[in-house]
Amino acid sequence: MNHESDASEPLDLREHGAPIDGSPQVSDHRLYAQIQVYTGVTDMKEVTGALAGVNTDTVLYADVSDPNGIGMMFLADDPEVFVTDVRDLLNRSPFDMMDRRADLTMFGRSYASGYEPDLEEALIGRPLRTALNPEWPWTILYPLRRNGEFARLDHKEQRKILMEHATIGRSYGREDYAHDLRFACYGMDEADNDFVIGLVGKELHPLSRVIQDMRKTQQTSLYIESLGPFFVGRQIWNSRYS
Repeated sequence: MNHESDASEPLDLREHGAPIDGSPQVSDHRLYAQIQVYTGVTDMKEVTGALAGVNTDTVLYADVSDPNGIGMMFLADDPEVFVTDVRDLLNRSPFDMMDRRADLTMFGRSYASGYEPDLEEALIGRPLRTALNPEWPWTILYPLRRNGEFARLDHKEQRKILMEHATIGRSYGREDYAHDLRFACYGMDEADNDFVIGLVGKELHPLSRVIQDMRKTQQTSLYIESLGPFFVGRQIWNSRYS
């Protein structure tokens, strides 16, 4: 009697970039980002002093919407950092005397689309430089979730829709108006969002304008179920250039 094997190929959970000279690019190296937002801040020097004592890439923002508010982005290639170093930091002074805005907490990981010419640069180098660049101090950060209709589209149609979105983003980047951060957050977000998006730049208006322009794309107008809440801030300190 013949028996068919039910053995399947091992799952490949690595990130994949564009092949180089016919050889595949793969990586298990990712950058994780967490955004924490607080209000009730009375001494900004105390905050920067506490952040400077932690060996984690960090960006500190003044909250545009709250005169006593701050936002922080922590970046690390090991998720353990967020339940050790970052957790310990936020349970100490001065953060233990502030009020955390849990509705604005975001957490995600860098990812590849399969077309990146330099995979490690796309996963680690570029997002780190983008987030930490002191010449791009303004930021808008928000989560988003696509609807089920997008997931049911075939890959070719998804690619076409995403390219429309990407074309607008690249045009803003070429002119140095806006630069993006993209982190996947499937299963890591309390509200079941798919992505954490960041826009950074020299001025605030272009960041608002690129979001306005993207409202007209198929992805946003037809396939986005939710956007936000939004955090808007200006970088006032970071761990590498301050």
